[in-house]
Order: sequence, then structure tokens, then C-alpha cells
Amino acid sequence: MAQDQDSDARLAEELAALRGELQRLNRHRFVRMHNNLPKLLGFNFARGMAFGLGSVMGATILVSIAVFLLSQIDFLPVIGEWAKQIAEQIEAAE
Repeated sequence: MAQDQDSDARLAEELAALRGELQRLNRHRFVRMHNNLPKLLGFNFARGMAFGLGSVMGATILVSIAVFLLSQIDFLPVIGEWAKQIAEQIEAAE
């Protein structure tokens, strides 16, 4: 009988701790934002725009560096002509 009361008391303590932790998690900003559909949509839209802008800027920088490096390869006869053709095609596509 004493063991049942002791295990019930421990169970009640664990349940109270679990409730407290659940309340703390529900107050977290991440959970509050996901409970509000307009905020969630706005956040995901802004995140997508930032990702798209970063991708475009990164690709632009990498292509510019590649074109510059390819245009500098003139001292090797075979590779120089091939690199010049690639650089001209890239510049024509822009």
C-alpha cells in the first residue's frame, strides 16, 4: 500500500514536470509562429526570397570569376582557344 502511494506521488511529480515542460515549449517563439498561419506564410516567403536572392548572387559571382579565369588562359595554345570560345559563348548568353 505504501509503495502504491509512493509510486503515485512520483507519477504525479513526473506529470507536473511534464506539464511544465510542455507549457515552456508552447511559449517558445517557433511554436507560436507555427500556430499562426499568416506569420508562418510570411516567414516562409521571406526565407524563400532570401534563398533565391543568395543563390542568384552566388551564381553570378561564380560565373563572373569563371569567365575572368577562362579569359586569362591565353598562354596555352590549345586550351587558350578552347577557353576563349567558352568565354565568348558565356558572354554571348548574358
